[in-house]
Amino acid sequence: MNINTHDPSEYIRGIQQILISDKKKIGFLFGAGSSLAMKNKTSLTVPAIGKMTSEIVEEVGKVNAKYKTALEEIKEELEEKNFNIETILSNLEQKFSFIGKNILNSLNKDEFSNLIKIIKKEVREKVSVHNITLCDIDLKKEFKQIVAKDIVNELVQTDFANWIGQAERKYPIEVFTTNYDFLFELGLEHKEIPYYDGFCGSLRAFFNPESVEDFSFLSKQTKLWKIHGSLGWHYDMDTEKILRVSPDDDDILIYPSTLKYKESKKQPYESLIDRLSNFLKQDDAILITCGYSWGDEHINSRIISALKTNTTSHVIGLIFDKYDKIDEKSNVSKIGLDNPKVSVYASRSAVIGCNYGKWKLKSEPTKDDTVNLNLYFDEDGAIDSNEEKNKETKGEEVWTGKGEFILPDFGKLVTFLNSMVSDNEIKKLGENVKK
Repeated sequence: MNINTHDPSEYIRGIQQILISDKKKIGFLFGAGSSLAMKNKTSLTVPAIGKMTSEIVEEVGKVNAKYKTALEEIKEELEEKNFNIETILSNLEQKFSFIGKNILNSLNKDEFSNLIKIIKKEVREKVSVHNITLCDIDLKKEFKQIVAKDIVNELVQTDFANWIGQAERKYPIEVFTTNYDFLFELGLEHKEIPYYDGFCGSLRAFFNPESVEDFSFLSKQTKLWKIHGSLGWHYDMDTEKILRVSPDDDDILIYPSTLKYKESKKQPYESLIDRLSNFLKQDDAILITCGYSWGDEHINSRIISALKTNTTSHVIGLIFDKYDKIDEKSNVSKIGLDNPKVSVYASRSAVIGCNYGKWKLKSEPTKDDTVNLNLYFDEDGAIDSNEEKNKETKGEEVWTGKGEFILPDFGKLVTFLNSMVSDNEIKKLGENVKK
């Protein structure tokens, strides 16, 4: 059987040309995986969903024994492999919606409501990694403070901001993210990169949907679109506006549950998802996804719908599947197989031009080539060609060309981006965007 293969060295050249071009409209869609990336042991990260789930379940159980029992019962209902923050919140919200005056999992309607609020508060706490808690001994009080600049300097997001700031482009970089945390804000501000996120004003910054629709608004500034909301976003009853203030328990966010599809049709989320769609409807737009599993159907449908218009745009999905390999039948592979404008780059396989295949180099790289190759591809070791057993013959190592494509790791992607920026390239591409 002929097994189709893709040579990563061929496709990486195209990506490099796109990223150093000042004519392409370049956007990124980052999911939860980008908040897990570590530059070193001091890097701030948001817990992965498994760790976040176990920590929140343990902490909620300490609040009330009834909540602990309810979550244990729900875990048994869902089965352990399906038990996570998203399924827990979905389960609780569904039961809350139809429980009436009855009792479920030993909880009444008010207790379900309170449990949901507590879990959401815990989620906000887990993603608030920008804060450190300090204690004033004299006042016997605890207070929060934004982490010091030396910690911010060690963020992968700060290195990403460094790449953005290296050259002036005709079109600004557009960053879309489903994350609530402030890691991208910390990185951009540390590198003094001006950016716009849809809010105008200073004292009580308000969300301005008209500016989000207008591609000419602040046309030179980097854009940061938080399509599931952010810490500090509030709905103000008095002004009937979305305001950006200090984060607290009233933050408006699209939490991970089945209700997120309903919530995404409200403001400000509708304007932000429209921006993603309209970005892709432009000619010569490239959207690179990283840390995004393609598990949000309301986002996927808008991406695919936008690409069906008469556009020359393309999406490159970098899929981190190191521990759970995708194959030809995986949902994300099917998206690539059905859409010539979507390429799927996973660790061991790819879907390019609607063709599924394994990564494999066509020719063995030289020592000089290996330096560049190591930035995006980790070659497998050579194998022993002597397959005959029980013979005293000397085997010979054979180069296979196979290996792991490493750019789906957000940290590796950022290293790759910065590797393209040399002193000469900076001079060619223009003055620093901070001028």
